[in-house]
Amino acid sequence: MHADASPRSGHGGFEAAIIDLDGTMVDTMGDFVLALNLMLTDLSLPAVARSVVETRVGKGSAHLIRAVLDYVQNMPAAQVDPAQEAINSGADLDLHAAAWRSYQRHYLAINGQHACVYPGVMDGLKRLQDGGLRLACLTNKPIAFARPLLKSKGLESFFQVVFGGDSFERKKPDPLPLLKTCEALHSLPGRTLMIGDSSNDARAARAAGCPVVLVTYGYNHGEPVRGVNADGFVDSLAAIELAGLKTTTGLSPRWSMPA
Repeated sequence: MHADASPRSGHGGFEAAIIDLDGTMVDTMGDFVLALNLMLTDLSLPAVARSVVETRVGKGSAHLIRAVLDYVQNMPAAQVDPAQEAINSGADLDLHAAAWRSYQRHYLAINGQHACVYPGVMDGLKRLQDGGLRLACLTNKPIAFARPLLKSKGLESFFQVVFGGDSFERKKPDPLPLLKTCEALHSLPGRTLMIGDSSNDARAARAAGCPVVLVTYGYNHGEPVRGVNADGFVDSLAAIELAGLKTTTGLSPRWSMPA
């Protein structure tokens, strides 16, 4: 699929689209790195580089915090303050609870300040909306972080519904969030396009029975995104051509819709 300045012809039978947030619509890596390092400072632990954070983003804030703490605690002893031995050897639950409280405080304070909307996102959302598709934002980011970010970046008005990583019992790559979002959009999974940036999005879409397109510029756990099983790849949201994609109506999801 390539960008095309001419108007799109048709929407390929799609009724709706579900769009990921971090790494797909907004580059939030600066927010992640700063909030995590402020958290680590609060815990008297050493800071981490952006490269450490980039490979650990995508599975929700709780997973990100655990992964960064594990990385820091497994650094060579010379790099870690000896005073942290007591923390590293025990009281993990207390440490994680303190880390979460600190991270939440710092992230809410800086949310969106070191983030930017990727080129082509506004145009892409408008084209999807103008094509008659109902749009949802579905992210593993906590909903309390997601809504203010969408609003601050001028993206909120595009979406009929917004769901975060704590909106349902399970997160992507589990298909439950996609199936529940399809319910909220009143759309069939086979006629609902998932647009994301990682294997999390693709695995959830495949299990839910949704076609999936991935952007090439996001956060895919440090792995090449084109190696992921998806229906297409685009360098910009504005390059998505629905008429060139196939719906999967009539195919059954591999996971059943929860009662």
